[in-house]
Amino acid sequence: MSDFKLAGVMGWPIGHSRSPVLHSYWLKRYGIAGAYVPLAVPPERLEQALRALPALGFVGCNVTVPHKEAVFRLVDHTDAAARRTGSVNLVIVRPDGTLEGRSTDGYGFIQNLRQAAPHWSSGRGPVVLLGAGGAARAIAAALIDAGKTGIRLVNRTDARAAALAQELGAGLEIWPWARRAEALAGCCLLINTTVLGMDGQAALPLDLALLPSDAIVADIVYVPLQTPMLVAAHARGNTVVDGLGMLLHQARPAFASWFGTDPAVDDSLRQAVLENLPR
Repeated sequence: MSDFKLAGVMGWPIGHSRSPVLHSYWLKRYGIAGAYVPLAVPPERLEQALRALPALGFVGCNVTVPHKEAVFRLVDHTDAAARRTGSVNLVIVRPDGTLEGRSTDGYGFIQNLRQAAPHWSSGRGPVVLLGAGGAARAIAAALIDAGKTGIRLVNRTDARAAALAQELGAGLEIWPWARRAEALAGCCLLINTTVLGMDGQAALPLDLALLPSDAIVADIVYVPLQTPMLVAAHARGNTVVDGLGMLLHQARPAFASWFGTDPAVDDSLRQAVLENLPR
């Protein structure tokens, strides 16, 4: 049993996560002795749960809502992407028992965007980014690194959006939530990073009338796979990018760091996860 490796995903709630499905698929595919489990951890028990990882034999864990920013403040070491965004979605237990936090959300989003919409170019019009949480931070930083300026940041709480814009620097414009529909005028890419539209949550209230017909619409929610926003955008002819691809791509560096194998993100993996999504 010494070669058996254990990892998981922390969130609250955690039932929506399909990370256990995809990591279990890779473990079986590559013949690796290990397991990946869901870890339902309420915010008030987060630090206790994180510090228990080494004692329980975990090699690490993923982090999902609402813990990404809190985990950044709790781990012992962070990579450059995590420090820039102030959020962590990947925790690695080092040999000495300390915890290293990394951010792979931005990487996962860009890889998914390039795969699903290869015609997208960072040189086109502004981007509208809905939300200002950990995923929004990672995606905004990745877009800036890809050469994208003119990101219109729209969040239900203005102060949170202002804090994010200040931390990431030039390139972000704050638009009030009440003007979210107006922010769509002339944009080339619309991204929802909020939980609105997720199974069990309210739909995202957004009028797409001003959205250009050639704009790309992306949602990081993947349960359901086609959120109300994506359905509406597809109906009017926009290219849509669902959140499943981001999940698959952001998981790749996590799996490699824990289990020592760089896994493939391909159609067979996507199909395996799709078959496990709610109908």
